[in-house]
Amino acid sequence: MIESPDRTPLPRNFFERPVLEVAPDLLGRTLVRLTDDGPIELRLTEVEAYAGEADPGSHAFRGRTARNAVMFGPPGHAYVYFTYGMWHCLNLVCGPEGHASGVLLRAGEIRMGHELARKRRLSARHDRELAKGPARLATALDVDRTLDGTDACAGPESPLAVLTGTPVPTDQVRTGPRTGVSGDGATHPWRFWIDGDPTVSPYRAHVPRRRRT
Repeated sequence: MIESPDRTPLPRNFFERPVLEVAPDLLGRTLVRLTDDGPIELRLTEVEAYAGEADPGSHAFRGRTARNAVMFGPPGHAYVYFTYGMWHCLNLVCGPEGHASGVLLRAGEIRMGHELARKRRLSARHDRELAKGPARLATALDVDRTLDGTDACAGPESPLAVLTGTPVPTDQVRTGPRTGVSGDGATHPWRFWIDGDPTVSPYRAHVPRRRRT
């Protein structure tokens, strides 16, 4: 049986490139999540690039830790982190091994497994809101820290995979500052999204959190 070109898994060398090449090239690709209840598929519509130790906005800016160790490993693996004591976020590691960089998956359109995503996103008023934002995306796809380090290039049995999908023409890609990033990395135009897509999340500048007294 001949597989459709858009169902072909992306090879590892796709991810073994500079993060600012990989990030916009992920738009329009298909992310497949195999859950215990069945598959969920999502078309990526919004991402953010993080350039590791060269990027003040990156978790790896100050070097390797137990939390970010996956970012320093082989490209094509998932980096999952827990934030604000409530949410998980999903990233794909890219660049050469040993040089931490990754792409945060910020938003997407659920194409398969809507009923499974809805069970996890009961507050979503419309299907376009199921994965509109990185925490919502991870929640809809049942992503948590157990998937940290998962090889997204391992083949059809992997719980995470990225398929070729339909790449977005460059004239439909928009770029701007990353959401919620503070300090020297706040102005980097490293957020990429598909122009006019209703699943793209709204931009929000960083707001300092108040200290508890």
